[in-house]
Amino acid sequence: MSPEKMKELLCKAVDKRAEEIKAIGRDIFAHPELGYREHRTSELVQKNFANLGIPYRAGISITGVRGELKGRASSVRVAVLGELDGLICPQHPYADPNTGAAHACGHNAQIAAMLGLAMALVETGLLSELNGDVVFMAVPAEEAIEAEYERKLLEEGKIKFATGKQDFIALGEFDDIDLALMFHSGGDEKKVKVGGTHNGNIKKFVQYRGREAHAGGKPHEGINALNAALMGLLGIHAQRETFRDEDYIRIHPIIIKGGDAVNIVPSDVRIDMQVRGASFQAILDASRKVDRALEAGAMAIGAEVEITNSPGYMPRVDCPPLSNLFRDNAVALLGEDAVGETGHRPSSTDAGDLSQLIPTIHPYVNGAEGSFHSSELTFVDEDLAYVMPAKLLGMTLIDLLCEGAKKALACKASYKPAFTKDSYLAAWEELVAK
Repeated sequence: MSPEKMKELLCKAVDKRAEEIKAIGRDIFAHPELGYREHRTSELVQKNFANLGIPYRAGISITGVRGELKGRASSVRVAVLGELDGLICPQHPYADPNTGAAHACGHNAQIAAMLGLAMALVETGLLSELNGDVVFMAVPAEEAIEAEYERKLLEEGKIKFATGKQDFIALGEFDDIDLALMFHSGGDEKKVKVGGTHNGNIKKFVQYRGREAHAGGKPHEGINALNAALMGLLGIHAQRETFRDEDYIRIHPIIIKGGDAVNIVPSDVRIDMQVRGASFQAILDASRKVDRALEAGAMAIGAEVEITNSPGYMPRVDCPPLSNLFRDNAVALLGEDAVGETGHRPSSTDAGDLSQLIPTIHPYVNGAEGSFHSSELTFVDEDLAYVMPAKLLGMTLIDLLCEGAKKALACKASYKPAFTKDSYLAAWEELVAK
């Protein structure tokens, strides 16, 4: 069967299940859950896999699910990913009243499209024409927004990393995967955007310790940890002119504890912080400058400071041959004017970690309206947001696995990973040890 005929059959099968796919997207949107606690959404994925007869494993990284479909030959194994979690946005109209969770980032669309593609592949039996296996991965905790909860899970040994894809990597879930396909919801003038890169980041937890004293009566007997923290933050600001434009350095701290009472000299001040950059080396360079400034703040006031680094995300790199296939399919369905380029995004995603190891794409498909990560985000074009990505992922999959999987094998052969799995894990371990 020709690739064109296979794509036609796939798209018809997706359209046949369009209302079901959109209903899944709406259902998840209305029932958001936070990272590593996406039990309802995980069960929804499992139920759909079971109904489709797709063998699966659950409980990976607590809530993750992995289902597999075999092709005519297992020349290549391609993962199709969807993210399970929402984020904290209590003002969102669909926010969970107890947790503040909301799908203000559009991950619900990823799961809906992933399941829509699974439905179409099972219904058409197209994998019997293709030389590769498809592995569906519903992955938890992309957002990494609850440091205390994540630290607790890490201490208990329930996870190895704060984000789901990182944890899947550490657990070996990507050891047998050759390429990875996913998308993210978008919301601008283009219906689809492809290519591009993302910043990576590292996380810092900073604690300044001083000495308590009566703030009115005997402030001279205290050591003001808040002043030390402010000096440290001013030192960071003084470093900003040393950051190169092409490194896209972003540093954003919040003081999560500024003292105990207004009439006591602050002795315990804590800061959560992220340092972002377009390359891992740029992040490490900025991190050293930040640490130096924070330490100088403590020295200036006579306080002590403890800086704890932990993994954030690796920068995301693109795989042009893969992105070009996705782009060509988007143009075929939507027209040239509807498709654009992503460019560099200073935000971060754990898809970046995966992209450092295997060929990975992370295009954007529109259908949403309002600012992402805000109470405004909603879906106004469900066909574009939920149904179209299932078609585009499936068409790209056909391109990769038809004709002996020659395009998939070429992508794999030409890709130069920045890390092996072992060197990737070692890089994060070295960061944490500093």
